[in-house]
Amino acid sequence: MLEIDLKGKKAFVAGIGDDQGFGWAIAKALAEAGAEILVGTWTPIRKIFENSLKAGKFDASRKLRDGSLLTFSKIYSLDAMYDTMEDVPEEVRENKRYKDAEGYTISEVAASVEKDFGKIDIFIHSLANAPEVKNPLLETSRKGYLAAIGSSAYSFISLLAHFGPLMNKGGSTLSLTYLASERAVPGYGGGMSSAKAALESDTRTLAFEAGRKWGLRVNIISAGALLSRAAKAIGFIERMIAYAEEGAPLQEPLSASEVGYTAAFLVSDLASAITGTTVYVDKGMHAMGVGPEILRS
Repeated sequence: MLEIDLKGKKAFVAGIGDDQGFGWAIAKALAEAGAEILVGTWTPIRKIFENSLKAGKFDASRKLRDGSLLTFSKIYSLDAMYDTMEDVPEEVRENKRYKDAEGYTISEVAASVEKDFGKIDIFIHSLANAPEVKNPLLETSRKGYLAAIGSSAYSFISLLAHFGPLMNKGGSTLSLTYLASERAVPGYGGGMSSAKAALESDTRTLAFEAGRKWGLRVNIISAGALLSRAAKAIGFIERMIAYAEEGAPLQEPLSASEVGYTAAFLVSDLASAITGTTVYVDKGMHAMGVGPEILRS
């Protein structure tokens, strides 16, 4: 039987803060395949996440096929908006959610991972944020637009620049995008569609650069709409999901685990010739030009 085997591999998953999103599903799938999981959690919610884990709030979601629970070898505080501590504004440093945190910039987290675990094999980027996501693009401020690009797209470049030297040759990286990168999705605003388009373009360029420099593969999954905590910030995610379920070739809800399984394949040796590629996991929604309503009289 052909199986995905990640035994002996170390994976760093940036962007897990609960058990609802794609980051969690990917971590779980990688663990099912035998990988050791390290996590980067946004600094303001790290304590909440760790306390929820300890309290057993995620135990049902943590259960693996063999009955054991998903475990994380270490959870790092990570704010991917900042490359070094010199980049962190004074008001952020003094904020009560940051004041007691240490080593949460990208360069510091990479250094800590190297010190704690040495080389890693897999890097997952599951980060996205746009403070003005509910604003139409024409009503998005320069500050809001650049914040979306910085946290959702440039963060991948910086993380790869810092983690690439720590990765074993033949390793793999993966990020997440959405169809709004290439099609108009009214309401998906604040510069998020632009950030996703940049992330897809960067994937192709980084596949060349990281491939030549470190022997790494760089791919991206374009996932369908999912009712996660982060997606609720859009404001109409339920309608997006309902529209997709009606209009997609496969009329069934997308599960986070389906994205997780695809990720496990893409970072495994079974996908050793795949790089610089956008893989759609959206029940075929990306293939549609118009919805089935055009057939109604």
